[in-house]
Amino acid sequence: MFSLTSRYQGIPTAIHELPDGRKVTFVRRRFLPQPQDLVQIGEHQVRIGERLDTIAFLVFGDAEQFWRIADANGVLNIDDLLTVGARLRITLPAGTPAGSLITEVAP
Repeated sequence: MFSLTSRYQGIPTAIHELPDGRKVTFVRRRFLPQPQDLVQIGEHQVRIGERLDTIAFLVFGDAEQFWRIADANGVLNIDDLLTVGARLRITLPAGTPAGSLITEVAP
């Protein structure tokens, strides 16, 4: 149902039956990981004009991986991550080989 790099990959789905009998499939709740449980592979210092998707493209090669940066830095509002000069943790889940996922990361 979801790509291998989706934040929803592996999360179970459920079915809700509406009053008119139609069935709607939905994804169950995604629990956020604890940032300290993620493996830090580097960091990125925010520059003027950067957005989370452009940073994700820079470090992961995929703008849709912005959620990994949000998870790694323990914020609920992603705008809190974009202060110029802020150092963002770049992480992967424990046991995930970095391989070719990372394009630019400064340790």
